Amino acid sequence: MSVVLGYDESPGADRALRVAIEIAAAFGEALVLVYGAAAPGGMGEEAGAHREAIRQAGRNALAHGVALADEAGVPSAMEILDAKPAQALLEAAERHHARVIVVGSWGESPMRGALLGSTPHKLLHLSPLPVLCVPTDT
Repeated sequence: MSVVLGYDESPGADRALRVAIEIAAAFGEALVLVYGAAAPGGMGEEAGAHREAIRQAGRNALAHGVALADEAGVPSAMEILDAKPAQALLEAAERHHARVIVVGSWGESPMRGALLGSTPHKLLHLSPLPVLCVPTDT
């Protein structure tokens, strides 16, 4: 089993990382850091450049998260998937037999999340696993 974390270095994700490391350590599980790297837009000429820029941002973010997990002695892996964040997390959770999916929240109102389709909101409706939404520190 594992703990799957959606991570992008946002304030909500930073706090979620700390919580996910605590959970993984407490249960003796590996931590899988996931970044959904679906490029916005269509199939235009610039799509390849956008995709690579997003994947590089994901690599940078996940490397930071893996370093913090390593410091805590928690085994970790990282995945960058060409999918929107919620779908990427669901796919990774299934593949890694996750115990829980952990995501940060930005403190959006439930109505805003429902209208704009926030990742935590989508996961709460689609995930067959428990989803832990961690609020930001502020």
